Amino acid sequence: MIAIENFSQPTAAANDNYIAMTLISTSPSGHVPVMLSEVLDYMNIRDGGIYVDATFGHGGYARAMLEMADCMVYAVDRDPLAERRAMQITAEFEGRLRFIRGNFGDLESLLHSVGVDHVDGICFDLGVASSQLDDSERGFSFRHDGPLNMRMDGGRPNAADVVNAMDAEQLADIISHFGDEKFASRVARAIVEARKESPINTTARLAEIIRRVVPRSRDGIDPATRTFQALRIYVNDEMGELERGLIQGERLLSPGGRLVLVSYHSLEDRMVKEFMKTRSGKTPNASRHMPEVTPLHKPSFSLVTRKSIAPSSEEVSSNPRASSAKLRAAERSAAPVWPNFAPNKRTVLNS
Repeated sequence: MIAIENFSQPTAAANDNYIAMTLISTSPSGHVPVMLSEVLDYMNIRDGGIYVDATFGHGGYARAMLEMADCMVYAVDRDPLAERRAMQITAEFEGRLRFIRGNFGDLESLLHSVGVDHVDGICFDLGVASSQLDDSERGFSFRHDGPLNMRMDGGRPNAADVVNAMDAEQLADIISHFGDEKFASRVARAIVEARKESPINTTARLAEIIRRVVPRSRDGIDPATRTFQALRIYVNDEMGELERGLIQGERLLSPGGRLVLVSYHSLEDRMVKEFMKTRSGKTPNASRHMPEVTPLHKPSFSLVTRKSIAPSSEEVSSNPRASSAKLRAAERSAAPVWPNFAPNKRTVLNS
């Protein structure tokens, strides 16, 4: 379950903004990504290398990689607005950036479609950009009233479809699992009752419904925060996308290639941690009194970071939204790809 205290901020002004771990600055691109120097360092960028920015967003990581070395960068993002931002960088770096519209859970097929089979590094920034939260039309945030959407790609089903169609038990499961909301059942029942009057189609109305049944916490986080987070994770299949992205990253990386991820809540970090530990042969024994377990497969990764790396105090001071970020990195070995484990499944509404 998500440990909210691991990534919330102790101010009322934070509210749902702690989910967005991206600093909007006065730089030419208007954006500075979290832990930029650390990501570049662990990616081991070099001339002639081929790299993937799997979560292009505003292009902060991609631009920095292109400036750092004479390399090729493939950028992936499902947000249609990201494609527009990529056009400027593509022209600026004379064809060394290629943007591919799509989900990073489809990374392998996306790269194969442009003739790329192997790469030297892949980075993921799993946060939500501040620009997405600040745009009321996207429906991610309750700070501004807008349509209840929350889809990264603007598609369907969106958050309104979910809250207006699922029964109380299904809603409670989503809110509890993806939001770690202890009042999940109460929230779900309130949603079902409220929609009997009229459909819940705006962020303001949903937030009002939640606030009526969830008490405000001592840390000042808005009562709607956890439910909004849960719905966002669900409608975008964020955990399923991450699981598929990790598996496909293993297939795409050349020996010595780096896999670098920045995550922002415990669900994400736990999946990344367990994937890297397992693939590096660090699976713990069931008991310390039992003989050491021999891995069934040769390690396909070696850990570059034994523990998660946190942002510097200076970065957190200038960008409090980065306070919960955790970076993990691993290096691909020459061992064969491991067999797939079952992909993360979810209930999907008919669109």
